[in-house]
Amino acid sequence: MKKIGLYLGSAPSDGGAFQYGLTMLDAVAALPSREYDVLVTYSSLSWMEILKKYTVSVCYIPLSLYDRNIALWWRRFRLSTGLWRNIAKSLHPFTKRFMRIKCDLWIFPSQDIWAYRLPVPSLCAIYDLMHRYERRFPEVSAYGRYERREAHYQDICRWSRGVVVDSNVGKQQVIESYGVQPDKVHVLPFVPPKYVYSNTAPLNFDRQLSLPEKFIFYPAQFWAHKNHSNLIKAVAVLKDRLPDLKLVFVGSKKNGYKSIVKTVSDLGLKDSIFFLGYVPDEDIKKIYRCARAMVMPTFFGPTNIPPLEAFVLGCPVAVSRIYGMPSQLGAAALFFDPRSVAEIAEAIFLLWSNDLLCQQLSKLGKEKAFKWDQYKFNARLLNIIQAILK
Repeated sequence: MKKIGLYLGSAPSDGGAFQYGLTMLDAVAALPSREYDVLVTYSSLSWMEILKKYTVSVCYIPLSLYDRNIALWWRRFRLSTGLWRNIAKSLHPFTKRFMRIKCDLWIFPSQDIWAYRLPVPSLCAIYDLMHRYERRFPEVSAYGRYERREAHYQDICRWSRGVVVDSNVGKQQVIESYGVQPDKVHVLPFVPPKYVYSNTAPLNFDRQLSLPEKFIFYPAQFWAHKNHSNLIKAVAVLKDRLPDLKLVFVGSKKNGYKSIVKTVSDLGLKDSIFFLGYVPDEDIKKIYRCARAMVMPTFFGPTNIPPLEAFVLGCPVAVSRIYGMPSQLGAAALFFDPRSVAEIAEAIFLLWSNDLLCQQLSKLGKEKAFKWDQYKFNARLLNIIQAILK
């Protein structure tokens, strides 16, 4: 019997990384018990209550401030990862606790440093390499971020037994960026997070959050690469054709939030665009159900999770025609060039004014969502584990 370890290092505030951890937890818990002994370790106490719902062995390994800082300083001084792996097992408390547990393979779904800092056989996720492909955005390149990300992903590719990516485009990017052998990179497409599968929104929900009667939805933090700016400009272009057009944003009021609010004000759209701030997952799900459509003009890929959420919840989708998005979503979405305000505006106009199109997209989205679900994700992960351990 093989022993498989899963390390959960993310917290709910990590957003997509936390949701992906939940998806991976479900998949690991579903491994055949006659062939695999599963152990789940965690450092964030947020996982404690969640893990009580699973019939797997659990181990809490605290990650102290000292454990974190010494690892960060080691990287800051550009010391060798190979040297760290040799000495940490006797000098670093977190590593020493980990080394007492013997697993044939450890899975790290949060693409964190422990996938290579811990001298264990690992399978690590890489969500994207946009610091290479979209370097113009400061959130992945400024203040040394490019160099830190580059060193991080180089180490993941060098020291991990396997790398998990979201798409064929993601696999090709890893191979061409770091010279990784193709059989080391495994495609495991995203699935919608668990929270989207539940009952319909309650009555009068739109009044509880002061939502417009009809609106376009965009759930995204206010990073430059999320491209709120061109979406707002598209609404301005449509002001005369669609005077009742409304747009709803969710996301905490940080990063580029102030700049986006200024753009709305400068274009005279204060009555057309609503900022709801941070919204819990349960409410996000309900907003999808109330929305006319979800429009996502991001510059980042290769693929993204919000369109999958929208599919499950019957919300029509229009997204950027970039990287792996067309192959991920197929005929179930409208596509546009995120650099083109005119194309974004045309997609919004079609969604706002064409009821039949929205009905068709909603139907196709639901069908698409159920062609690749958690069960198929679980089966694919099992195949990847078998390939690594053979």
